[in-house]
Amino acid sequence: MSAATSEPGAALLTQGSIARQVLTMAAPIAIGMVFQSLYFLVDLYFVGALGDAAIAGVGAAGNLTFIVIALTQVLAVGTVALVAQALGRRDRADAQLVFNQSLSLAGVFTVGTLVGGYLLTPAYMRVFGADAATAAAGAEYLRWYLPGLGLQFALVSMGAALRGTGIVKPAIVVQILTVVVNAILAPILIAGWGTGRPMGVAGAGLASTLSILLGVIVLWRVFHRLEHDVAVERALLQPQRATWARILRIGTPAGAEFLIMFVILAAIYVVIRPFGADAQAGFGIGFRINQVLFLPVMAIAFAAAPVAGQNFGAQLHDRVRETFRFAAIMCSAVMLVMTALCQWQAAPLVGVFTDDAEVIAVGRDFLQMISWNYVASGLIFTCSGLFQALGNTLPSLFSSFTRVITFVVPVMILARRRDFQLHDVWVLSVVTTALQAVVSLWLLRREFSRKLVCAAPSA
Repeated sequence: MSAATSEPGAALLTQGSIARQVLTMAAPIAIGMVFQSLYFLVDLYFVGALGDAAIAGVGAAGNLTFIVIALTQVLAVGTVALVAQALGRRDRADAQLVFNQSLSLAGVFTVGTLVGGYLLTPAYMRVFGADAATAAAGAEYLRWYLPGLGLQFALVSMGAALRGTGIVKPAIVVQILTVVVNAILAPILIAGWGTGRPMGVAGAGLASTLSILLGVIVLWRVFHRLEHDVAVERALLQPQRATWARILRIGTPAGAEFLIMFVILAAIYVVIRPFGADAQAGFGIGFRINQVLFLPVMAIAFAAAPVAGQNFGAQLHDRVRETFRFAAIMCSAVMLVMTALCQWQAAPLVGVFTDDAEVIAVGRDFLQMISWNYVASGLIFTCSGLFQALGNTLPSLFSSFTRVITFVVPVMILARRRDFQLHDVWVLSVVTTALQAVVSLWLLRREFSRKLVCAAPSA
């Protein structure tokens, strides 16, 4: 989102066609997201040949990535905002300080991820794995993937600094490169293509780690070649609490939303655990497909944020409202198409990754039921983008937190009933997502009434 605002010509977002601006910016964002999602789909495709326990184990282990994503969001959002603001004030010294403190904070997050990950992985998989085989597969996958998760922070810190200074495309190119490398390594390491030595789920983790390592090396070289406003300065790497606090204050609400997502997914894995590895595998596949289907609306919402943000800064409040209307309509229309796709083709979508009839049945039921909340989810994403544009992400965080109350607590209670079924989880998710959409729209309307002034009528 911040990346888009810093592109050359961003000042023109305050005039011209809002629809064209949103769609033009959404395209590259969507491309980057698609390639990022291919990480999961490529691994899932080859892991699918290893059986239900492998699919379920990798799926359960993959939920830990939401914690890492939450921390990377804290780092990215805070770094982009502060670097951009400093350079806007022509305060290069502060931009330099923020970037170096971002790197030192990234180092802390990396160490924390590795130490915490290796210490807690066995216990985590025992809790969320459906059986011993599932827990073993997930632990093996994480053992090789955790170094890659730790390296993400260096990648994010450099990418955020580039975006804050107005350079976006290199980070996207590096992201695409890592996905391509992962796609090449996955069949070699997982299935043993060309080597005759399949590593199984460990190969999936190692393929991701190696591709991320290559991405860090390439982006480091690109960073030093292209970036002149900020650079690594050893004296500024010494941790400074005040600067860390500035980064964390801006980035924490964005990161907290991903932690809430982790809590929700963890609750689902706990309550469906008694249904076995087939249930966890079916949900894992369905959830990954679900993530991919969300990409178009996420791209639109992310693009709407800088468009609305610049117009809000220019006090063109009618254009802010128009941006919301266009984004909401586009997201709703796209999600209606995705809903129809899941209603008619859910089983074939799941069948791409497995031929197990029971796993396909679970994934099909999940997609067919959960797709009824797609329009509501599109509106939630749109509202989130507008909250960022208005400079207040707390309402978005509050909206996300409501699902902890309306979904997590009831589903844990329902799971105690003897007649509890998987379908009950998906129904509750649909209802609570609709409620969250209502809360988001109400909060956004309140923000509009507080911060936007309608244009005076023409004389």
